[in-house]
Amino acid sequence: MTAVTDREQLRYIAAQAADARINFEIETEGMTINLGPQHPATHGTLRIVAKLDAEQVITAEPIAGYMHRGYEKLSEVRTYPQVTTLINRIDWLGSFANEVPFILAAERLLDVEAPPRAQWIRTALFEMSRIANLVLFAGDTALQLGGQTAAFYGFRDREYVLNQIEAVTGGRFHPNFDRIGGLKDDLPKGWIADTKVAMAKVRDFCDEIDALVTGNEIFQLRTRGIGVIPGDVAQSYGLSGANLRGSGVDWDLRRDAPHGMVHDQLDWKVYTHPDGDCFSRWWVRIQEIREASIMVDQCLDGLPSGPIMAKVPRIIKVPAGEAYVATENPLGAMGYYVVSKGDLGPFRLKIRSASFNNVSVLSWVLRGVYVPDIVSILSSLYFILGDIDR
Repeated sequence: MTAVTDREQLRYIAAQAADARINFEIETEGMTINLGPQHPATHGTLRIVAKLDAEQVITAEPIAGYMHRGYEKLSEVRTYPQVTTLINRIDWLGSFANEVPFILAAERLLDVEAPPRAQWIRTALFEMSRIANLVLFAGDTALQLGGQTAAFYGFRDREYVLNQIEAVTGGRFHPNFDRIGGLKDDLPKGWIADTKVAMAKVRDFCDEIDALVTGNEIFQLRTRGIGVIPGDVAQSYGLSGANLRGSGVDWDLRRDAPHGMVHDQLDWKVYTHPDGDCFSRWWVRIQEIREASIMVDQCLDGLPSGPIMAKVPRIIKVPAGEAYVATENPLGAMGYYVVSKGDLGPFRLKIRSASFNNVSVLSWVLRGVYVPDIVSILSSLYFILGDIDR
């Protein structure tokens, strides 16, 4: 009897020791994963190094720079008219909007103002660029969270806007249309009526996307209370655009610091949301699409007659000085700091891109979230890698 008991006891001890060895072998201090650099949610070549405790993120570090193309330095060896070709490609989904703050900074140095008609057309194209950008955001965000149909809607209705941008500028993706002192050409015949039809389709798209995505139960679960950024944190990291207004901060350069465009002469509204989560940022952008379409209609209705170019020298030589102009671009505040020494091109150019600051908050907002939430947060912050890797 005693021998049997001893054998059972030894067997029990051996089993416990084996379990202990197994537990010791599989116990780790966490796991490090790389999201990207090539991943649909990173909107380009962005790498995020995340350290995990099971499914929870302990730390996350965004690493950019894989597609650095040196826009600022390239611009310093170009003439002022040539720079617009380069900066079109920074935020490639809102290319015309990239041109505007640089042109405005050059106009300030040259002490030139575009004629009223050019300012109204410039504003209309600026808002159409916003629509083309954000409509794709709406479809892409739903796609990354599992809703494929919304992406087809986004690509479908974005084409109507791109058709009109191409009809007036000649460029579908990179217009290169803005000029110091005005615009390259006037509007073609029939463009206003066709653009109004396109704007009506944009508003229909917003209604469809609200019914399809915004009220969807799964979408709400993936975005409500996820990636919350309080207003003070958003401001401290330099967030702008819908990422800032989605945290309840009522700030929009089109209203608060208008320059070179006619937003102050239009009837429109700035939307904010107090929750600061992924859903808030989504909701604010959908409202921005609607408001932008309304602003385009107002620009076309109030379009004055007259020239579309001021009198500027044939060969532009900007006087010595420096100027900084920022505008409320589709992704947020985009500013150009131009330093001139009186030459044909900028002596120095510094670009304050919206995406660079918007991505800076990732290390803060990703801490403590779960792995699937990373995609929701990246989608909601909405950045373009060309806007980061200058």
